[in-house]
Amino acid sequence: MDDRWHALKPDEGQSTPLYLQLAQKLATAINAGWWRADEALPSERTVSEELGISRVTARKAFDVLIEQGLVRRRHGSGTFITPRTEQPMSRLTGFTELLRQRGFEPSSVWLERTIAVPTHEEVIKLGLSPSAQVVRLKRQRLADGVVMAIEQSTLPASYLPDPNAIGSSLYAHLDQLGHSVVRALQHIRAVNASEEIAALSGIRAGEALLLITRLGYTADNVLIELTDTWCRNDYYDFVAELKRWV
Repeated sequence: MDDRWHALKPDEGQSTPLYLQLAQKLATAINAGWWRADEALPSERTVSEELGISRVTARKAFDVLIEQGLVRRRHGSGTFITPRTEQPMSRLTGFTELLRQRGFEPSSVWLERTIAVPTHEEVIKLGLSPSAQVVRLKRQRLADGVVMAIEQSTLPASYLPDPNAIGSSLYAHLDQLGHSVVRALQHIRAVNASEEIAALSGIRAGEALLLITRLGYTADNVLIELTDTWCRNDYYDFVAELKRWV
């Protein structure tokens, strides 16, 4: 038995049920990065044979991991690591930076990068003249090749004259142009996936999503970013630290 299997082996001398011991050890290994996001775990049969436990014990341990959201079963394919990312709500972080901090490989699939006339809502929210132009950006946001979110951004074209010059990070590009977003207001609510968003996210229409609407401001307190992000709630968590002032 190699070192990894040895580290996962439950101790029959403990009072904690074997399946819970195994679930805890597997959870620790997953969080330590033994497997990459969307990578398959060893099968229940392999686990039972390598650790000398029953298939029932292995299955019950996997069930615990599924309840915790760490893995998911794909019928006929196996059990796979669930890509998840936690976004702290007290710090302004771009998607690319956030994923890299969490050990994921971020990427995007651009769906739209155009310059257009603003809608009435965009004129109101961004404080624009109706004759102004805006840049519209739409893309799939991926972590280790898995679609985590669909993002749609609108910015005044005066701050982003060439949308096709954006690389992997919008915020990094704005930094280079001297228009850094340093403050943002975010509104988060639950919505049901439309047919379009569901197809782009790889989920069923009507499934629950988290919709984040972000208003981004420069250091001069100028609003230059309006972004809607539809986040898969099976992959995305938000963490808020609360303090009591006494």
